[in-house]
Amino acid sequence: MGFRVHRRLSRADAVTLCNAVVGFAAGVVAFTDLHLAARLVLLSVIVDALDGIAARNGESSDVGPLLDSITDVLSFGVTPSLFVYVVLASSYGGVGEADPVVTVGLLVAASLYAVFSILRTAFYTIYFDGAEERPGMPNSLGAILLATAYLAGLTGPIPITVGAATLAVAQVSPFDYPKPGVKTVGPMGVVLFGAVVAPTAVGRAAPRLMLVIALLFFALGPRYYWAN
Repeated sequence: MGFRVHRRLSRADAVTLCNAVVGFAAGVVAFTDLHLAARLVLLSVIVDALDGIAARNGESSDVGPLLDSITDVLSFGVTPSLFVYVVLASSYGGVGEADPVVTVGLLVAASLYAVFSILRTAFYTIYFDGAEERPGMPNSLGAILLATAYLAGLTGPIPITVGAATLAVAQVSPFDYPKPGVKTVGPMGVVLFGAVVAPTAVGRAAPRLMLVIALLFFALGPRYYWAN
């Protein structure tokens, strides 16, 4: 019978796999260019949104939801953790450079976001099926916050690490985070695109605006969206 990949994958799945490529590239690039890596993380968010649009238009497959979950863990879980590690390593030294105790501490701190992202995905796979049950902050929102914060000029290891740890725990919080509505996705996509293609233009306007939008959604999104 075989895998029959060409028959079992849809166009939406192809977009999902493109997201995996962009997310992987961001993780690799982070070791040499954190600025570019942050832009690639935001590009991955855009590709993920296109994947969702394609799926809603009837392009999904049976394996699509699982592919999407795995890709989200890579692009919005593992890659942000690698990003945090490089930020810390640039200040305190990485593997083979810093004291072994310091190295272990950096690895633990950096891996928190990926660990909680994996945990959230596993719980959703087993325990949450309905659209009415969406506890925990989406890992894509956390990735947006980390990337836009860096592009906006918040590049210090302390704020990045504290922010990443807070966002890591938020992924398994009891607060419900529904997906943004259609009226919100469009404007957010425009600002995200601006942050990708021109992150330093007009005093870093696009990443700073996107950071404000993401922070508002992080703090007020659950109450605002469920109330409406």
